[in-house]
Amino acid sequence: MKAIIHIGLKPDVLDPQGRTIARSLAHMGFDSVTKARQGKTIELDLDTEDAKKAKLEVEKMCKKLLANTVIEDYQIEIVEQD
Repeated sequence: MKAIIHIGLKPDVLDPQGRTIARSLAHMGFDSVTKARQGKTIELDLDTEDAKKAKLEVEKMCKKLLANTVIEDYQIEIVEQD
């Protein structure tokens, strides 16, 4: 199994990097961009076949290390691998 974790700042947290991205894109002529938010994606290969167990374990990882839950939200996606 693979876990894909998308981590980003909570909506009420200022995102100076996102603001810089939006401004830079506008300066490059991409006028349709009105706002940008930056985040990160983490992929983990897991040695388990139980998707429910995998999600619970990754949830613990996010709370303990991978995400700063004070200022960040995260979404976990569990994907079966061949």
